[in-house]
Amino acid sequence: MSSSAFASSGPVTARTSLGINVPTSLLAAAGILGGAALIGAVVNPKQAALYVLGAALGLVLYHAAFGFTSAWRVFIADRRGEGLRAQMVMLAIASALFFPVLAAGSLFGQPVSGLVSPAGVSVIFGAFIFGIGMQLGGGCASGTLYTVGGGSTRMLITLAAFIAGSAIGAAHLHWWTALPSLPRISLVEAWGPWTALAFQLAVFAAIAAVTVVLEKRRHGRLVEANPSPRQGLARFLRGPWPLVAGAVALALLNFATLYLAGRPWGITSAFALWGSKIAAVIGFDVASWPYWASPARQAELNGSVLNDVTSVMDFGIVLGALLAAALAGRFSPTWRIPLRSAAAAIVGGLLLGYGARLAYGCNIGAYFSGIASGSLHGWVWLVAAFFGNVLGTRIRPYFGLEVERVKLSGC
Repeated sequence: MSSSAFASSGPVTARTSLGINVPTSLLAAAGILGGAALIGAVVNPKQAALYVLGAALGLVLYHAAFGFTSAWRVFIADRRGEGLRAQMVMLAIASALFFPVLAAGSLFGQPVSGLVSPAGVSVIFGAFIFGIGMQLGGGCASGTLYTVGGGSTRMLITLAAFIAGSAIGAAHLHWWTALPSLPRISLVEAWGPWTALAFQLAVFAAIAAVTVVLEKRRHGRLVEANPSPRQGLARFLRGPWPLVAGAVALALLNFATLYLAGRPWGITSAFALWGSKIAAVIGFDVASWPYWASPARQAELNGSVLNDVTSVMDFGIVLGALLAAALAGRFSPTWRIPLRSAAAAIVGGLLLGYGARLAYGCNIGAYFSGIASGSLHGWVWLVAAFFGNVLGTRIRPYFGLEVERVKLSGC
């Protein structure tokens, strides 16, 4: 099962369910509350709050079926742009929240900084292969975590390969960063927060307008999602949520992450940490890799994963999605995975992990948080990853993976 099983661009009514899965709901809730108590005791209360914040992100991602992978795929293959427009709303809100704060350097007395990285060959190549991996693996970084939590057994394969690819990318990163690159460029620093914000809002609006024009040209109208089977409190607790509601919630939760962590939301640096720790257990001399050379990184490598902000938020995402799936009555793992689909998950996961390290992040750390930080590398990532998705979408059928299309009017 891929993230598209939860986040195909259109019909959320396919996500109907039976009653609430009470045992799994209780298990997930206990994991969230118990994990928060444990982290608060062994690390600190702020780390526990970030864990709970991760759980909230997982619940939002699942209930809104907020997929980056499927949204890009159905636009590429079928010109349906609802998912892309929701992403533009998310980026617009996040940029409006982030830019003044990043320019000031603090939020409610807490020092904050954006995720701004160099833009060069490594970002272009890394984002491009990440885009291919999105379509073969069946999800992006956030999509992989929330669909694992939602019960997708195929995505466990993608996640395992993702972690392995991240560790390999960490081992090779010093070679890639030696290739030609621009320095770290922040639009907020270069232009000031308001000029940079005006520029980004104009680009978001232009992208949304293009999706509207192309969707109407293909389908004669904007393709509407089917109505939700639930309303009111039941819809809030059990889903499905409108995509725009998910976009708003993700922007607000990323802003909360900026306050609590001092920097925006990221996902895949934790995968490099987990993979490197596993490699060290196997017998690799991970500590000699330049990636882990700094004292701060050495402390991460040698310390508990509970001390790592990204790790605890990732754990929270999985449990939050598990809770959402159980509340929706949709947690029902299946273990029969076609061989070609499993092969695509392995290849896709490796590309995702390796590409994320080279590109200084994934669809969250580089695309969402990078652009919300005003980083030029976030925009470079978007373009390169989109072209990777184009190629990945064309490759999917060779692995027996679906490319969703709506029947054209009059056909």
